[in-house]
Amino acid sequence: MKTNSINRTWVALLIAVAGFYIASTLISNVASLRIVTLFGLSIDAGTLIYPLTFTLRDLIHKVAGTAASRVVIFVGAGVNLLMASVFWIIARMTPDMAVGPQSEWAQVLAPSWRIVAASVVAMTVAELLDTEAYRLWVIKFGEKYQYGRVLASNAISVPIDSALFAVIAFGGALPTAVVVSIFWANCWIKYLTSVVSVPLIYLIRPKYEWTIKGQD
Repeated sequence: MKTNSINRTWVALLIAVAGFYIASTLISNVASLRIVTLFGLSIDAGTLIYPLTFTLRDLIHKVAGTAASRVVIFVGAGVNLLMASVFWIIARMTPDMAVGPQSEWAQVLAPSWRIVAASVVAMTVAELLDTEAYRLWVIKFGEKYQYGRVLASNAISVPIDSALFAVIAFGGALPTAVVVSIFWANCWIKYLTSVVSVPLIYLIRPKYEWTIKGQD
């Protein structure tokens, strides 16, 4: 009975964290359509929430292991492509003129495929590298220094994610200075979020952890 209770808790944790992960990627990709300024730096607004995905992915890894982490990463990329495709189709459908042209919907939500591509490529590459860095940390240290899992993996994935997104989404379309500003702002905000989110890794107790040394 106790084992069944632990298994149910494990499944519930995995579903909850995976749901928050995918939701965060969707929200951040829609928000990325707007460029704002923060502390004098230009950033895509998706940066305000996207950094949470790195720590959420770490939690998925802790609960379910490397394979599950990779599956969630690819599912997240697929869901984002599906969202963009559905929005693109809807924006091109004939509006009900009894309601009005509703052009503002398309102006806001019709996807910029360049930004969609940048988001999906950057997210997939960076999150897979984050997964590998996390896996190697766990193999080396086991259950010790759990904060290091978050900081070490994010130290690798954050600059790669920021560089890929800034260049693919805005390179050549915005002034170079703005693209560089977006890159640095992304890095600083993501690093800050990583540090602030470190305590989340301790929310999952060891008895629910799958990725201990020798089992992943």
